Amino acid sequence: MRRALALVLLVALWLGPLPGLATGSMVLHMVLHLGVTAVVPLLWAPRLPAGGGPVALMLGGVAEMIVVWGWHLPGPHLWARLTDTGLVFEQLSFLGAGMLLWASVRSAGAFGGVLVLLATTMHMTLLGALIGLSPRELYGGICAGHLGLSVLQEQQLAGALMAGAGGAIYLLAALGRLGRMLQLTEARA
Repeated sequence: MRRALALVLLVALWLGPLPGLATGSMVLHMVLHLGVTAVVPLLWAPRLPAGGGPVALMLGGVAEMIVVWGWHLPGPHLWARLTDTGLVFEQLSFLGAGMLLWASVRSAGAFGGVLVLLATTMHMTLLGALIGLSPRELYGGICAGHLGLSVLQEQQLAGALMAGAGGAIYLLAALGRLGRMLQLTEARA
């Protein structure tokens, strides 16, 4: 059921109006980003076929961070906003990195998964804060217009969305995993 919901959400995100609107809105871009990177992979619930260990867990976390931070550098971000090719590469890498992160977390031990999810919370929150608190426009005038906000206001709102909602998704998953781990430990005691 969760995988069907993930697939329906992915189709709605990619084939609905959001990709076209995200070209002219940093906030809508962030909604698309969080949906494809965090929510769809979380719902899909992948697992690594051969199981996961510390190396797979580290690679999943690092790959997701590199992809997310890389696409928010001005050059790659603008390429994805201005060209169909850039958008396709961005979206596929967001989905792939998100799937790899969640697959490595789900295949790992409880403690390692918690650590990687907390690290992801921190980097997502930090990047959102850097984008949202920047005193100047990072991506130029193309990233605003659909919501009636200025470029800087769109950027600030998008940064807050990334830091708040993006960070919360991973934090809640980490806390849920930690809670289950503590219940198992308590039951064994």
